[in-house]
Amino acid sequence: MTIFTFLRDNARWLSAGMMLTFLSSFGQTYFISIFAGEIREVFQISHGQWGGIYAVGTTASAAVMIWAGGLTDHFRVRSLGVVFLVLLATACLFMALNPVWWLLPLIIFCLRLTGQGMTTHIALVAMSRWFIVTRGKALSVASLGFALGQALLPLAFVALMAIYDWRLLWGVAALLSVSGVPILLMLLREERTPQSMAQSDQSLGMQARHWTRNQTFRHPLFWFMVPALLGPGAFNTAFFFHQVHFAEIKLMTHVELVTMFPFYILISIVAMALTGWALDKVGTARLIPWFQLPMIAAFVTFAYASGYSAMLLGFIFLAATTGANSILPNAFWAEFFGTRHLGSIKAMAAAVMVLGSAIGPGITGLGIDLGIGIETQYIWVSGYFVFATVMMAVGVARYRSAKVSETSVRQ
Repeated sequence: MTIFTFLRDNARWLSAGMMLTFLSSFGQTYFISIFAGEIREVFQISHGQWGGIYAVGTTASAAVMIWAGGLTDHFRVRSLGVVFLVLLATACLFMALNPVWWLLPLIIFCLRLTGQGMTTHIALVAMSRWFIVTRGKALSVASLGFALGQALLPLAFVALMAIYDWRLLWGVAALLSVSGVPILLMLLREERTPQSMAQSDQSLGMQARHWTRNQTFRHPLFWFMVPALLGPGAFNTAFFFHQVHFAEIKLMTHVELVTMFPFYILISIVAMALTGWALDKVGTARLIPWFQLPMIAAFVTFAYASGYSAMLLGFIFLAATTGANSILPNAFWAEFFGTRHLGSIKAMAAAVMVLGSAIGPGITGLGIDLGIGIETQYIWVSGYFVFATVMMAVGVARYRSAKVSETSVRQ
């Protein structure tokens, strides 16, 4: 099957996944963080306090994700997607209308759970379950929504903030979120799989079996993967969360920094496409142990970069892992643990990732308040990714022989 035939035959379902990942932007750190300066100024809070608020709300959303993510094993994408798009729009309005600082943790909780958490989770579980032989292609196409959101929305909303009040822009985000509801209903008049748990569309994991969430949680391979799950969530999030402060440290305007985002997105799209192609050719096991190596180079570069070109190089390294991270972990759970309980398993993994996105901004924000420069912190971050890479390589090498070939023929 050529890529053009694949896109033509599956345009409806791929478009639904891409729209969901795009709209998840309103709960992602790269969007929320562009309002950091205004939020801290209006509510008179420090970097550390804002990071702490963000950590509390995000941690709570991670805890709820463990339960909420399992809903994808029982309800169709059409139904769940509508519910969480409406909830995401409500969370955006909550931010727009909030008058007091002490409601910020609840608002962050709502944005992170509905946006970064469930809207993303619904899209990627659907791709992993609906497509098996072509899973890499499907995840790559659906993940383009992340890239488009990150390329377009920060630049557009930063520019609009020069003209309009930041609260009004959150109202615009709410309107865009809820506008996705009729589009999703139209695209998914019928789902690619008649029932999300159809027996004929399931692929087996290690030892030719379907693993439950509890069995996965107790398996050593899950714990070998935990550092890799935490890392991008924690430190990619921290980087974008502190983008305003980082620009100040590097003696750049915020707009100058944001102009690098489209280049970052372009490279991440290329990385996604190459990763999806390679995944379908050689499988997850050969790729996943090494995909965070560019992240090491990225944070070393950010620590020492002093000019536009050097900073852009850091974004290129960061994008290489970001693109692969959109594909490989999602395919990993299906390939090693099967698809029957994929929603619950991936929800647990997503909760770890979301927990990381709570820890990263909190730790780095506290470090800034304590006088530990963000550049110094990034040297330690690069060391963390060395550790995560070693853990993945050891874990996958140890359990790779237990993985069987996928037996489903659905493409």
